[in-house]
Amino acid sequence: MLFDYLLPDAWPIPQSGSRVRVPFGATELIGIAVATLEPAESSTDLKCIREVVDTEPILRSDVFELIRWAADYYHHPPGEALFAALPIALRKGQQLQPLLQRFWRLRLSDAEAPLPNRAVRQLAALTHLRSRGGWTSHESLTAAGVDARTLNGLADKCLIEAAGPPPSPPFAAVAPDFALTDEQLAACDAARAALGRFECLLLDGVTGSGKTEIYLQTIESVLARGEQALVLIPEIALTPQTLDRFTLRLGSAAVYHSGLTERERAQAWQQCRTGQARVLIGTRSAIFVPFLSLGLIVVDEEHDGSFKQQDGFRYSARDLAVKRAQLLRIPLLMGTATPALETLYNARRGRYRHLRLIARPGAAHATSIRLVDIRGLSLEHGLSAPLSNAIARHLADGNQVLLFINRRGYSPSYLCTRCGWCAGCPRCESRLTLHQTPSRLRCHHCGLDAPLPARCPACGHESLRPVGIGTQRSEQGVAQTFPNVPVLRIDRDTTRSARTMAAHLELIGRGEPAILVGTQMLAKGHHFPRVTLVGVLNADAGFASADFRAPEHTAQLIIQVAGRAGRAEHPGEVWIQTFNPNSPLLKALVEQGYEGFAAAELAQRAAAGLPPLRAMALLKADGVDMARTQACLTTLTESLVGRSGLEVLGPVPAPLARRARRYRSQTVLLATDRANLGSALDEMIARHGQGRFAGVRWSIDVDPYDMF
Repeated sequence: MLFDYLLPDAWPIPQSGSRVRVPFGATELIGIAVATLEPAESSTDLKCIREVVDTEPILRSDVFELIRWAADYYHHPPGEALFAALPIALRKGQQLQPLLQRFWRLRLSDAEAPLPNRAVRQLAALTHLRSRGGWTSHESLTAAGVDARTLNGLADKCLIEAAGPPPSPPFAAVAPDFALTDEQLAACDAARAALGRFECLLLDGVTGSGKTEIYLQTIESVLARGEQALVLIPEIALTPQTLDRFTLRLGSAAVYHSGLTERERAQAWQQCRTGQARVLIGTRSAIFVPFLSLGLIVVDEEHDGSFKQQDGFRYSARDLAVKRAQLLRIPLLMGTATPALETLYNARRGRYRHLRLIARPGAAHATSIRLVDIRGLSLEHGLSAPLSNAIARHLADGNQVLLFINRRGYSPSYLCTRCGWCAGCPRCESRLTLHQTPSRLRCHHCGLDAPLPARCPACGHESLRPVGIGTQRSEQGVAQTFPNVPVLRIDRDTTRSARTMAAHLELIGRGEPAILVGTQMLAKGHHFPRVTLVGVLNADAGFASADFRAPEHTAQLIIQVAGRAGRAEHPGEVWIQTFNPNSPLLKALVEQGYEGFAAAELAQRAAAGLPPLRAMALLKADGVDMARTQACLTTLTESLVGRSGLEVLGPVPAPLARRARRYRSQTVLLATDRANLGSALDEMIARHGQGRFAGVRWSIDVDPYDMF
């Protein structure tokens, strides 16, 4: 919401994008000035601003304009959108200057002045400073055991002084120790040629084709121009390895993601704003970080759903990257092995430049993919006999195997074989997943955690059995089948500890025979040079889902995880177990690759009138009563029914109709163009406002990533 306030006489007029402190009810809040208006006669009743926090805009003009545009596009309150772009420390009104890193430097004239031998702490502090070239951060000294009293003592003796950051050395690229392929050279040339102007480039390259090297070489050219670069990645888990590679080549890079402390995020934000940080690697919220001179935006794995915020301010960082690049007149480089269908559609229409990398450089081999028809076969721990034999063969050759099953836990169902009772979540319309060590029943939707019943609650018998297979059960079964080989499970449960994940990756990196069992976390960005076989245990669920986007997401996962095989000189194989080997989409994926699948899926979308051929918004409502949620959606859309160029589908119960004791309904709006959809949503909001509606919460999701 936007609110009006009076500015006391003789106060400086706050610029758009500056913070102000204002009275709000019985308290005070930090707000952001969005516009200055001439006072009207009725404005004498308005409250006055208490403080102008910033003398200059805290949000640079491009970020301010981006957020205002995004709030309008996604039909979200502008105030909430603006605050989503700020670190928490700045939302609380903290001043900008203290957020900059503090530095100490030796005074040039007195740096070698003698100290008495008993001043051990001060001598150690000077030694540390000299080892850092005479200029280092307060945090570096603190980490070395130097306390504030010691630093203040040295400052009193005029041996050191507080300072700003050291001047950045001229950028000097570290040359790679390999030659680029002709495809890579052409892609680099195209990206460099776009510097200084707006252009969207889709870098469509098979896994292992060297997309990261093209990012690095393009960023090197950006830094040589004295500009900054923003690199968006989908997951926090990918940050360490990405940071290591970028730091090795570029000298330094800042990071920005939710895993940092409030102060760390605020410092990185301010370092980019002042130009101190030349490269920023971040997850989706980094799209709002201000830069002094941004020259390039890179979106790695542009297809990934993690770039879409799923609650609150439901924005897509990938799509906002397009808008920000346009506002700044700079290039956007999007890389992936499995482009989103929206991205491919834009490339086909000529809106994006399509750069292809179809070969892996060096000795890397193309991966062969085969379907395993498991109809009528007996599965042992989720493995068919053909796949088990293939695993044994690859392990005997001294290689590693990756088994992909996108379902964590031990078993997705826990039921009674006598009466058919199945453990369900009392708060959701879903089954409870059995986890082991310790043995518990958990809901993956609301987080409910419950003990295992000793007897069936329905019939009283002890005939309770796990049904289905998750990563824990697969890990256990594979370990029994191959007892002499380490089995490493990588899913959300095992990667809560960074130490455990690092230990797993270190063992994999040794190259000794091992079996990796995991979820989609294994599909993203990892380099496993000794993995020569990937087994997809069940590819069918995604192709049979009620969500029209599920086949696309499933195909992307299969191709991404398949890309972990054969990334070095060892040829790779991918075996996909399926109960439906005649699925047209699955056959297109195997026989024609992702490009063939995408063509077939786009044709189906066109026939059905679905995105990206038409614009979509999903209206969601939840409450304690299903009838109320559907009545809310009916009221919201009644004036839109029959509107030219707009189709209203619903309301209907959501695929997960009950979650955390709240009933959920949804209505789909499909429009022939985005302008029509936007005006329809504007009309709806003008009639009904935003927020609660007769005890029901409702929201708008423009360009939804999924239908759940």
